[in-house]
Amino acid sequence: MEYQKIEKVYDGEYLDYYLVTYRDADGHEKVYEMVSRDKEIDTREKLYDHSTDAVVMIVNDPADEHVVLVREFRLELGKTIFGFPAGLIDPGETAAECAVRELKEETGLDMVEVRDVLKGAFSAVGISNETTSCVIGTATGQFSHRDEGGEEIDAAWYSKEEVRRLIKTEHFGSWAQAYCYMWSRET
Repeated sequence: MEYQKIEKVYDGEYLDYYLVTYRDADGHEKVYEMVSRDKEIDTREKLYDHSTDAVVMIVNDPADEHVVLVREFRLELGKTIFGFPAGLIDPGETAAECAVRELKEETGLDMVEVRDVLKGAFSAVGISNETTSCVIGTATGQFSHRDEGGEEIDAAWYSKEEVRRLIKTEHFGSWAQAYCYMWSRET
């Protein structure tokens, strides 16, 4: 494929809508639709610059027997789903710093150890160029309900047995479902 141009057609508060024009292998001009958190994509270089936009957190208790899951109402789905705490990285903030802040904001828990920070992965291939870094850690503290800023989030600790039941009966975000399936089968 050969990149031709990119045009912003909608400027949203959180996501912008772009049309990317390219030529396919047969020389036909095509237009690809995408959304991005980047507000100023106007060149090929900016399109392919993949700075990390957000974090998702896989957090266990100190005994490593439970994982934190959030139940969050998602307006675009019209339902509540299970997932991991997550959030957008603020300017000048590292992924680890964002994870500590977002975990506290979304769950009330304190991150007591960041065990690993993974390279940004593509969040919604085929739709967006957003990248999300996975932060793995340990937390303690008391949960608090979040119902502000358009978010309705309840968080709790879940054991492997509880997770095995949930992934068979409840809706999950894809990352959380895949991880929880594997984690719940470890011995």
